[in-house]
Amino acid sequence: MRMKKECYCNMGRMLRTQSYAMQENQLPCISCTTFNILAPIYKRLNKEDESCRESEYRACWLARNQRILDWLLYERSSIICLQEFWVGNEELVNLYEKRLGDAGYINFKLGRTNNRGDGLLIAVQKEYFTVLNYKELHFNDCGDRVAQLLHVEIAFPLSQCQKSGTRQEILIVNTHLLFPHDSSLCLVRLHQVYKILQYVESYQNEYQLKPLPIILCGDWNGSKQGHVYKFLRSHGFVSSYDTAHHYTDADTHKWISHRNHLGNTCAVDFIWLLNPNKYIKLLKASWSEAVFCMFKYLLRRTSPAESDAFDFLKADNEDCVTYSGFCKALQQLNLIGHCYGLSVEETKDLWFQADIDRNGVLDYKQFLHQIWNPTRLDQRDDNKNEKQDDEPNDSEDDQTIGFSVKNAVLFPSEVEKGKWPEDYSLSDHARLTVVFSPITMSCSNLIS
Repeated sequence: MRMKKECYCNMGRMLRTQSYAMQENQLPCISCTTFNILAPIYKRLNKEDESCRESEYRACWLARNQRILDWLLYERSSIICLQEFWVGNEELVNLYEKRLGDAGYINFKLGRTNNRGDGLLIAVQKEYFTVLNYKELHFNDCGDRVAQLLHVEIAFPLSQCQKSGTRQEILIVNTHLLFPHDSSLCLVRLHQVYKILQYVESYQNEYQLKPLPIILCGDWNGSKQGHVYKFLRSHGFVSSYDTAHHYTDADTHKWISHRNHLGNTCAVDFIWLLNPNKYIKLLKASWSEAVFCMFKYLLRRTSPAESDAFDFLKADNEDCVTYSGFCKALQQLNLIGHCYGLSVEETKDLWFQADIDRNGVLDYKQFLHQIWNPTRLDQRDDNKNEKQDDEPNDSEDDQTIGFSVKNAVLFPSEVEKGKWPEDYSLSDHARLTVVFSPITMSCSNLIS
Protein backbone atom coordinates (compact mmCIF):
# COMPACT_ATOMS: atom_id res chain seq x y z
CA MET A 1 0.00 0.00 0.00
CA ARG A 2 1.50 3.32 -1.07
CA MET A 3 1.15 6.06 1.53
CA LYS A 4 2.51 9.57 1.61
CA LYS A 5 4.97 10.55 4.29
CA GLU A 6 2.51 13.02 5.79
CA CYS A 7 -0.09 10.26 5.97
CA TYR A 8 2.25 8.20 8.14
CA CYS A 9 2.82 11.20 10.36
CA ASN A 10 -0.90 11.73 10.78
CA MET A 11 -1.52 8.09 11.64
CA GLY A 12 1.48 7.98 13.97
CA ARG A 13 0.11 10.98 15.83
CA MET A 14 -3.14 9.12 16.49
CA LEU A 15 -1.46 5.87 17.49
CA ARG A 16 0.92 7.65 19.87
CA THR A 17 -2.06 9.37 21.48
CA GLN A 18 -3.85 6.05 21.96
CA SER A 19 -0.73 4.58 23.57
CA TYR A 20 -0.32 7.58 25.87
CA ALA A 21 -3.94 7.43 26.99
CA MET A 22 -3.57 3.73 27.77
CA GLN A 23 -0.51 4.34 29.96
CA GLU A 24 -2.08 7.29 31.71
CA ASN A 25 -5.19 5.45 32.87
CA GLN A 26 -4.13 1.80 32.62
CA LEU A 27 -7.39 1.25 30.78
CA PRO A 28 -8.11 0.30 27.17
CA CYS A 29 -9.25 3.35 25.24
CA ILE A 30 -12.02 3.26 22.66
CA SER A 31 -11.54 4.89 19.27
CA CYS A 32 -14.23 5.92 16.81
CA THR A 33 -13.92 6.87 13.14
CA THR A 34 -16.57 8.56 11.00
CA PHE A 35 -16.04 8.92 7.26
CA ASN A 36 -18.24 9.86 4.30
CA ILE A 37 -16.55 7.72 1.65
CA LEU A 38 -18.28 9.39 -1.36
CA ALA A 39 -20.41 6.83 -3.18
CA PRO A 40 -19.20 6.16 -6.74
CA ILE A 41 -22.66 7.04 -8.04
CA TYR A 42 -22.01 10.62 -6.85
CA LYS A 43 -18.30 11.01 -7.58
CA ARG A 44 -17.82 13.15 -10.68
CA LEU A 45 -14.84 12.28 -12.86
CA ASN A 46 -15.26 15.10 -15.35
CA LYS A 47 -16.10 18.66 -14.36
CA GLU A 48 -17.25 19.36 -17.89
CA ASP A 49 -19.64 16.39 -17.93
CA GLU A 50 -21.58 15.90 -14.69
CA SER A 51 -23.09 12.67 -15.99
CA CYS A 52 -19.64 11.01 -16.00
CA ARG A 53 -19.54 9.21 -12.67
CA GLU A 54 -17.02 6.87 -11.08
CA SER A 55 -19.64 4.11 -10.82
CA GLU A 56 -19.27 3.53 -14.57
CA TYR A 57 -15.60 2.58 -14.17
CA ARG A 58 -15.11 -0.49 -12.00
CA ALA A 59 -11.33 -0.22 -11.82
CA CYS A 60 -11.59 3.34 -10.47
CA TRP A 61 -14.13 2.78 -7.71
CA LEU A 62 -12.67 -0.57 -6.73
CA ALA A 63 -9.15 0.82 -6.35
CA ARG A 64 -10.34 3.83 -4.35
CA ASN A 65 -12.43 1.73 -1.97
CA GLN A 66 -9.56 -0.73 -1.51
CA ARG A 67 -7.44 2.24 -0.39
CA ILE A 68 -10.19 3.39 1.95
CA LEU A 69 -10.33 -0.06 3.51
CA ASP A 70 -6.53 -0.17 3.75
CA TRP A 71 -6.64 3.00 5.83
CA LEU A 72 -9.55 1.90 7.98
CA LEU A 73 -7.90 -1.40 8.79
CA TYR A 74 -4.54 0.26 9.38
CA GLU A 75 -6.19 2.60 11.87
CA ARG A 76 -8.33 -0.21 13.39
CA SER A 77 -10.75 2.00 15.27
CA SER A 78 -13.02 0.25 17.77
CA ILE A 79 -16.03 1.82 16.02
CA ILE A 80 -16.31 2.66 12.31
CA CYS A 81 -19.22 4.69 10.91
CA LEU A 82 -19.41 5.20 7.14
CA GLN A 83 -21.76 7.33 5.09
CA GLU A 84 -22.48 7.20 1.33
CA PHE A 85 -21.77 3.47 1.45
CA TRP A 86 -22.73 2.08 -1.98
CA VAL A 87 -25.25 -0.53 -0.82
CA GLY A 88 -26.57 -0.87 -4.38
CA ASN A 89 -23.41 -2.57 -5.60
CA GLU A 90 -23.10 -6.18 -4.42
CA GLU A 91 -19.39 -6.44 -5.24
CA LEU A 92 -18.51 -3.40 -3.14
CA VAL A 93 -20.73 -4.57 -0.28
CA ASN A 94 -19.08 -7.99 -0.30
CA LEU A 95 -15.65 -6.36 -0.35
CA TYR A 96 -16.32 -4.37 2.81
CA GLU A 97 -18.07 -7.23 4.59
CA LYS A 98 -15.22 -9.65 3.88
CA ARG A 99 -12.33 -7.38 4.74
CA LEU A 100 -13.99 -5.94 7.85
CA GLY A 101 -15.20 -9.39 8.91
CA ASP A 102 -11.76 -10.92 8.47
CA ALA A 103 -10.34 -8.13 10.63
CA GLY A 104 -12.70 -8.96 13.50
CA TYR A 105 -15.51 -6.48 12.92
CA ILE A 106 -19.26 -7.01 13.18
CA ASN A 107 -20.92 -4.76 10.64
CA PHE A 108 -24.41 -3.60 9.73
CA LYS A 109 -25.48 -1.81 6.55
CA LEU A 110 -28.59 0.23 5.79
CA GLY A 111 -29.67 1.67 2.44
CA ARG A 112 -31.55 4.92 2.04
CA THR A 113 -35.25 4.68 1.25
CA ASN A 114 -36.63 4.75 -2.31
CA ASN A 115 -33.62 2.82 -3.62
CA ARG A 116 -31.33 5.82 -3.66
CA GLY A 117 -28.32 3.50 -4.02
CA ASP A 118 -26.21 4.64 -1.08
CA GLY A 119 -26.60 4.35 2.66
CA LEU A 120 -24.75 3.69 5.89
CA LEU A 121 -22.41 1.13 7.38
CA ILE A 122 -21.51 0.75 11.04
CA ALA A 123 -18.89 -1.71 12.29
CA VAL A 124 -17.53 -2.53 15.75
CA GLN A 125 -14.63 -4.70 16.82
CA LYS A 126 -15.68 -7.98 18.47
CA GLU A 127 -12.82 -7.80 20.95
CA TYR A 128 -14.13 -4.45 22.23
CA PHE A 129 -17.90 -4.83 22.18
CA THR A 130 -20.76 -7.25 22.58
CA VAL A 131 -23.69 -6.20 20.40
CA LEU A 132 -26.89 -6.06 22.46
CA ASN A 133 -29.25 -4.64 19.83
CA TYR A 134 -29.37 -3.01 16.43
CA LYS A 135 -32.16 -0.74 15.16
CA GLU A 136 -32.86 1.15 11.95
CA LEU A 137 -34.56 4.52 11.64
CA HIS A 138 -36.17 5.71 8.40
CA PHE A 139 -36.93 9.43 8.42
CA ASN A 140 -39.48 9.06 5.59
CA ASP A 141 -39.07 12.66 4.52
CA CYS A 142 -38.04 14.44 1.35
CA GLY A 143 -34.40 13.44 1.75
CA ASP A 144 -34.84 9.66 1.99
CA ARG A 145 -32.35 9.69 4.85
CA VAL A 146 -31.85 6.98 7.46
CA ALA A 147 -29.99 6.36 10.72
CA GLN A 148 -28.58 3.36 12.56
CA LEU A 149 -28.70 2.76 16.32
CA LEU A 150 -26.31 0.22 17.82
CA HIS A 151 -26.55 -0.75 21.50
CA VAL A 152 -23.32 -2.34 22.70
CA GLU A 153 -21.64 -3.44 25.90
CA ILE A 154 -17.91 -3.12 26.48
CA ALA A 155 -16.57 -6.66 26.22
CA PHE A 156 -13.67 -6.24 28.65
CA PRO A 157 -13.92 -5.44 32.38
CA LEU A 158 -12.86 -1.96 33.44
CA SER A 159 -10.99 -1.80 36.73
CA GLN A 160 -12.91 1.36 37.63
CA CYS A 161 -16.25 -0.39 37.00
CA GLN A 162 -16.04 -3.40 39.28
CA LYS A 163 -18.76 -2.10 41.60
CA SER A 164 -21.91 -4.21 41.33
CA GLY A 165 -24.54 -2.73 39.05
CA THR A 166 -22.20 -0.47 37.07
CA ARG A 167 -23.29 -0.56 33.44
CA GLN A 168 -20.73 -0.61 30.66
CA GLU A 169 -23.10 0.01 27.75
CA ILE A 170 -23.07 2.58 24.95
CA LEU A 171 -25.55 3.79 22.35
CA ILE A 172 -23.94 4.54 18.97
CA VAL A 173 -25.77 6.34 16.17
CA ASN A 174 -24.65 6.70 12.55
CA THR A 175 -26.42 9.03 10.12
CA HIS A 176 -26.12 11.32 7.11
CA LEU A 177 -28.41 14.32 7.11
CA LEU A 178 -29.98 16.04 4.13
CA PHE A 179 -27.86 18.47 2.12
CA PRO A 180 -29.47 21.94 2.43
CA HIS A 181 -29.90 22.89 -1.23
CA ASP A 182 -32.00 25.85 -0.04
CA SER A 183 -32.81 27.46 3.30
CA SER A 184 -36.17 25.70 3.65
CA LEU A 185 -34.38 22.35 3.91
CA CYS A 186 -32.58 23.46 7.07
CA LEU A 187 -35.83 22.76 8.90
CA VAL A 188 -35.83 19.22 7.46
CA ARG A 189 -32.34 18.61 8.86
CA LEU A 190 -33.39 19.95 12.24
CA HIS A 191 -36.38 17.60 12.15
CA GLN A 192 -34.10 14.69 11.29
CA VAL A 193 -31.92 15.27 14.34
CA TYR A 194 -35.00 15.66 16.51
CA LYS A 195 -36.29 12.31 15.22
CA ILE A 196 -32.97 10.66 16.07
CA LEU A 197 -33.03 11.96 19.63
CA GLN A 198 -36.72 11.05 20.00
CA TYR A 199 -35.92 7.54 18.79
CA VAL A 200 -32.99 7.21 21.18
CA GLU A 201 -35.18 8.44 24.03
CA SER A 202 -38.01 6.02 23.18
CA TYR A 203 -35.50 3.16 22.87
CA GLN A 204 -34.15 3.90 26.35
CA ASN A 205 -37.68 4.04 27.73
CA GLU A 206 -38.76 0.84 25.96
CA TYR A 207 -35.86 -1.14 27.39
CA GLN A 208 -35.95 0.73 30.71
CA LEU A 209 -32.38 1.93 30.34
CA LYS A 210 -31.02 4.53 32.66
CA PRO A 211 -28.81 7.24 31.10
CA LEU A 212 -25.95 5.83 29.00
CA PRO A 213 -23.24 7.57 27.01
CA ILE A 214 -24.44 8.35 23.49
CA ILE A 215 -22.09 8.76 20.53
CA LEU A 216 -23.57 10.34 17.39
CA CYS A 217 -21.45 9.95 14.25
CA GLY A 218 -21.90 11.13 10.73
CA ASP A 219 -22.07 13.72 8.04
CA TRP A 220 -24.38 16.38 9.45
CA ASN A 221 -24.30 18.64 6.36
CA GLY A 222 -24.21 21.66 8.63
CA SER A 223 -21.53 23.76 10.30
CA LYS A 224 -20.97 25.10 13.79
CA GLN A 225 -22.98 28.15 12.80
CA GLY A 226 -26.05 26.07 11.96
CA HIS A 227 -29.24 25.28 13.83
CA VAL A 228 -28.49 21.55 14.11
CA TYR A 229 -25.21 22.30 15.88
CA LYS A 230 -26.90 24.67 18.33
CA PHE A 231 -29.71 22.19 18.96
CA LEU A 232 -27.33 19.38 19.88
CA ARG A 233 -25.23 21.69 22.05
CA SER A 234 -28.34 22.86 23.90
CA HIS A 235 -29.17 19.27 24.75
CA GLY A 236 -25.77 18.60 26.31
CA PHE A 237 -23.84 17.08 23.40
CA VAL A 238 -20.25 18.13 22.79
CA SER A 239 -18.28 18.02 19.55
CA SER A 240 -15.45 15.58 20.34
CA TYR A 241 -13.01 17.19 17.93
CA ASP A 242 -13.61 20.66 19.36
CA THR A 243 -13.36 19.34 22.91
CA ALA A 244 -10.02 17.66 22.17
CA HIS A 245 -8.61 20.86 20.68
CA HIS A 246 -10.20 23.22 23.23
CA TYR A 247 -12.21 25.06 20.60
CA THR A 248 -15.33 26.97 21.59
CA ASP A 249 -18.62 27.25 19.76
CA ALA A 250 -17.34 30.55 18.36
CA ASP A 251 -14.35 28.87 16.66
CA THR A 252 -16.17 28.26 13.40
CA HIS A 253 -13.29 28.38 10.92
CA LYS A 254 -10.50 26.56 12.74
CA TRP A 255 -11.04 23.35 10.77
CA ILE A 256 -12.93 21.93 7.81
CA SER A 257 -13.94 18.40 6.79
CA HIS A 258 -15.67 18.68 3.42
CA ARG A 259 -15.37 20.29 0.02
CA ASN A 260 -18.77 20.08 -1.64
CA HIS A 261 -19.68 19.88 -5.33
CA LEU A 262 -19.79 23.68 -5.47
CA GLY A 263 -16.18 23.91 -4.32
CA ASN A 264 -17.07 25.32 -0.89
CA THR A 265 -15.29 24.02 2.21
CA CYS A 266 -16.88 23.62 5.62
CA ALA A 267 -16.86 21.53 8.79
CA VAL A 268 -19.76 19.07 8.62
CA ASP A 269 -18.42 15.75 9.96
CA PHE A 270 -18.83 15.30 13.70
CA ILE A 271 -18.58 12.73 16.44
CA TRP A 272 -20.90 14.00 19.14
CA LEU A 273 -20.71 12.79 22.74
CA LEU A 274 -23.39 12.98 25.41
CA ASN A 275 -22.25 11.71 28.79
CA PRO A 276 -24.80 10.36 31.31
CA ASN A 277 -24.31 13.35 33.60
CA LYS A 278 -25.02 15.88 30.84
CA TYR A 279 -28.75 15.31 30.32
CA ILE A 280 -29.47 18.93 31.11
CA LYS A 281 -32.83 19.60 29.50
CA LEU A 282 -36.00 17.93 28.33
CA LEU A 283 -35.74 17.04 24.66
CA LYS A 284 -38.90 18.87 23.65
CA ALA A 285 -37.65 22.04 25.32
CA SER A 286 -34.37 21.84 23.38
CA TRP A 287 -36.29 21.28 20.14
CA SER A 288 -38.67 24.18 20.74
CA GLU A 289 -35.79 26.54 21.44
CA ALA A 290 -33.97 25.36 18.31
CA VAL A 291 -37.02 26.03 16.12
CA PHE A 292 -37.49 29.40 17.78
CA CYS A 293 -33.87 30.28 16.93
CA MET A 294 -34.43 29.29 13.31
CA PHE A 295 -37.58 31.40 13.19
CA LYS A 296 -35.74 34.41 14.60
CA TYR A 297 -32.84 33.95 12.17
CA LEU A 298 -35.16 33.88 9.17
CA LEU A 299 -37.10 36.84 10.51
CA ARG A 300 -33.94 38.92 10.91
CA ARG A 301 -32.80 37.99 7.42
CA THR A 302 -36.16 39.05 5.94
CA SER A 303 -36.57 42.20 8.04
CA PRO A 304 -33.24 43.42 9.49
CA ALA A 305 -34.85 46.35 11.32
CA GLU A 306 -36.91 45.56 14.42
CA SER A 307 -39.77 47.83 13.40
CA ASP A 308 -39.97 46.17 9.98
CA ALA A 309 -39.92 42.74 11.60
CA PHE A 310 -42.80 43.72 13.89
CA ASP A 311 -44.79 44.96 10.90
CA PHE A 312 -44.02 41.72 9.08
CA LEU A 313 -45.54 39.68 11.93
CA LYS A 314 -48.60 41.86 12.42
CA ALA A 315 -51.89 41.02 10.76
CA ASP A 316 -53.43 43.64 8.51
CA ASN A 317 -54.93 46.63 10.33
CA GLU A 318 -53.68 45.40 13.70
CA ASP A 319 -51.38 47.19 16.14
CA CYS A 320 -50.15 43.91 17.65
CA VAL A 321 -49.11 40.41 16.61
CA THR A 322 -51.90 37.82 16.67
CA TYR A 323 -51.69 34.08 16.14
CA SER A 324 -53.16 34.35 12.65
CA GLY A 325 -50.61 37.00 11.68
CA PHE A 326 -47.87 34.91 13.22
CA CYS A 327 -48.90 31.88 11.12
CA LYS A 328 -49.04 34.00 7.97
CA ALA A 329 -45.48 35.15 8.63
CA LEU A 330 -44.33 31.57 9.23
CA GLN A 331 -45.74 30.59 5.86
CA GLN A 332 -43.92 33.46 4.18
CA LEU A 333 -40.72 32.30 5.91
CA ASN A 334 -41.34 28.82 4.45
CA LEU A 335 -41.61 27.20 7.89
CA ILE A 336 -45.19 25.98 7.38
CA GLY A 337 -47.46 25.31 4.43
CA HIS A 338 -45.58 22.41 2.87
CA CYS A 339 -45.21 18.69 3.56
CA TYR A 340 -42.00 19.01 5.58
CA GLY A 341 -42.90 22.20 7.45
CA LEU A 342 -43.82 22.59 11.10
CA SER A 343 -46.88 20.69 12.25
CA VAL A 344 -49.88 22.43 13.78
CA GLU A 345 -48.73 21.36 17.24
CA GLU A 346 -45.18 22.60 16.62
CA THR A 347 -46.53 25.91 15.33
CA LYS A 348 -48.60 26.36 18.50
CA ASP A 349 -45.58 25.51 20.66
CA LEU A 350 -43.62 28.20 18.84
CA TRP A 351 -46.38 30.74 19.47
CA PHE A 352 -46.58 29.81 23.14
CA GLN A 353 -42.87 30.60 23.53
CA ALA A 354 -43.61 34.13 22.39
CA ASP A 355 -47.02 34.61 24.02
CA ILE A 356 -45.91 33.71 27.54
CA ASP A 357 -48.77 35.56 29.26
CA ARG A 358 -51.26 33.60 27.06
CA ASN A 359 -53.42 36.62 26.21
CA GLY A 360 -53.33 35.83 22.49
CA VAL A 361 -51.45 38.93 21.30
CA LEU A 362 -47.97 40.48 21.36
CA ASP A 363 -47.52 44.24 21.55
CA TYR A 364 -44.30 45.90 20.38
CA LYS A 365 -42.63 45.73 23.81
CA GLN A 366 -43.43 42.02 24.15
CA PHE A 367 -42.20 41.42 20.60
CA LEU A 368 -38.85 43.00 21.45
CA HIS A 369 -38.49 41.04 24.66
CA GLN A 370 -39.77 37.63 23.55
CA ILE A 371 -38.72 37.48 19.90
CA TRP A 372 -36.24 40.12 18.85
CA ASN A 373 -33.80 40.11 21.79
CA PRO A 374 -34.35 36.96 23.86
CA THR A 375 -31.48 35.13 25.56
CA ARG A 376 -31.69 31.82 23.76
CA LEU A 377 -29.55 29.24 21.99
CA ASP A 378 -28.11 31.63 19.45
CA GLN A 379 -26.59 33.81 22.20
CA ARG A 380 -24.93 31.00 24.15
CA ASP A 381 -21.39 29.65 24.04
CA ASP A 382 -21.50 26.59 26.25
CA ASN A 383 -17.98 25.47 25.36
CA LYS A 384 -16.52 28.33 27.35
CA ASN A 385 -17.57 26.62 30.54
CA GLU A 386 -17.20 23.06 29.28
CA LYS A 387 -15.83 20.75 31.95
CA GLN A 388 -14.26 17.41 31.26
CA ASP A 389 -15.18 14.70 33.76
CA ASP A 390 -11.78 13.03 33.77
CA GLU A 391 -11.87 11.76 37.34
CA PRO A 392 -13.74 8.62 38.46
CA ASN A 393 -16.84 9.21 40.56
CA ASP A 394 -16.83 7.30 43.86
CA SER A 395 -20.36 8.30 44.84
CA GLU A 396 -22.73 5.61 46.09
CA ASP A 397 -25.30 6.73 43.50
CA ASP A 398 -26.20 4.52 40.55
CA GLN A 399 -23.07 4.18 38.42
CA THR A 400 -22.50 4.00 34.69
CA ILE A 401 -19.60 4.62 32.38
CA GLY A 402 -18.94 7.84 30.54
CA PHE A 403 -16.09 9.06 28.38
CA SER A 404 -13.46 11.74 28.40
CA VAL A 405 -12.10 12.85 25.03
CA LYS A 406 -8.39 12.12 24.84
CA ASN A 407 -7.60 13.08 21.28
CA ALA A 408 -9.17 13.73 17.88
CA VAL A 409 -7.49 13.77 14.48
CA LEU A 410 -8.68 14.68 10.99
CA PHE A 411 -7.12 13.23 7.85
CA PRO A 412 -5.79 14.72 5.65
CA SER A 413 -4.00 16.85 8.23
CA GLU A 414 -4.28 20.06 6.18
CA VAL A 415 -8.00 20.32 6.97
CA GLU A 416 -7.16 20.84 10.62
CA LYS A 417 -5.82 24.23 9.54
CA GLY A 418 -8.78 25.03 7.33
CA LYS A 419 -7.13 24.07 4.02
CA TRP A 420 -8.25 21.47 1.48
CA PRO A 421 -5.35 19.64 -0.24
CA GLU A 422 -5.75 19.40 -3.99
CA ASP A 423 -3.97 16.02 -4.15
CA TYR A 424 -6.41 14.29 -1.76
CA SER A 425 -8.53 11.79 -3.71
CA LEU A 426 -10.02 9.30 -1.24
CA SER A 427 -13.23 11.30 -0.83
CA ASP A 428 -14.65 14.80 -0.74
CA HIS A 429 -14.78 14.42 3.05
CA ALA A 430 -12.04 14.14 5.63
CA ARG A 431 -11.87 11.18 7.97
CA LEU A 432 -12.36 11.96 11.68
CA THR A 433 -11.06 9.69 14.43
CA VAL A 434 -11.55 10.30 18.16
CA VAL A 435 -10.00 8.49 21.11
CA PHE A 436 -12.19 8.15 24.23
CA SER A 437 -11.15 7.05 27.70
CA PRO A 438 -13.86 5.29 29.78
CA ILE A 439 -14.61 6.73 33.21
CA THR A 440 -17.28 6.02 35.83
CA MET A 441 -19.86 8.58 36.82
CA SER A 442 -23.16 8.90 38.61
CA CYS A 443 -26.33 9.00 36.53
CA SER A 444 -28.87 9.67 39.30
CA ASN A 445 -31.23 12.67 39.45
CA LEU A 446 -30.79 13.50 35.77
CA ILE A 447 -33.27 14.98 33.33
CA SER A 448 -33.64 12.60 30.39
